[in-house]
Amino acid sequence: MAGNWVSVQRGDTLGELARRGGVPLERLQRFNPGVDSRKLAVGQRLLLPTQNERAPANGPYRYQIRPGDTYTSIARRFNTRASRVQAANPGMSATALKVGQIISVPLTGPGSTGQASTGGAKASDNKGSDTTKTRSASAATRTASLPDPGNLPISARQWPWPLQDYRIVRRFGSDSRGTLQPMLLATERGVRARSVADGDVRFADSMRQLGQVVIVHHADNIQSVYALCDDTLVTNGDRVSRGDELCEVGYNNASERFDLLFDLRHGGKPIDPRQVLR
Repeated sequence: MAGNWVSVQRGDTLGELARRGGVPLERLQRFNPGVDSRKLAVGQRLLLPTQNERAPANGPYRYQIRPGDTYTSIARRFNTRASRVQAANPGMSATALKVGQIISVPLTGPGSTGQASTGGAKASDNKGSDTTKTRSASAATRTASLPDPGNLPISARQWPWPLQDYRIVRRFGSDSRGTLQPMLLATERGVRARSVADGDVRFADSMRQLGQVVIVHHADNIQSVYALCDDTLVTNGDRVSRGDELCEVGYNNASERFDLLFDLRHGGKPIDPRQVLR
């Protein structure tokens, strides 16, 4: 089905269409901008991207030409301009596009790289050292709000990692802007995330920008979060045991890897997983 247009049938959801088409939910959403997952209409047509196509958050997209495509229709679909698409593909005549050809589609709008860079420069020019001080203070506030490792429940010790085969590609902690980032684990196709402890599934559904997400509530008010999943294997209310499979890790278009975003929280406050996992 990948690469084709599909029509929404009664009872369909974006998650179900993504599963049937064998594509990550996030990629399906990005190749169908403007589609409201809550207002799908019977007969509405959606595009299933191919494995050759890519949709990083800020662009440019890698798009495969389909029958009837023109630079104008492609630009209209992705909310950009035909002139920008033409400029991003020098040597490719707008009148000689071939089905199956891969082109670059730069994006326009709040998510585009150009606008983000410009906004950052203006903020730096106007605020100077005050911006640095604000970020430092913000980072300090976030750090101060984190739980003291010594105050974690005794039950939160020596838990297994959510993946058996993984590497840490981003550690838990603040980035250069002081924004707290959860841990990111890279793995291989087909790997399934497992529950790190006994608990109850409190959420198993899609979240914007996070794909399929599973949240498990454990004893002593601890929650574990498994995001960027491709398909969930549990439902709300399920009781799970340590080691039970929760979801299949999805393909991350931005990193071009199979990534699991993993987060631990105590009383709603984030915990460094390395304090708990063995």
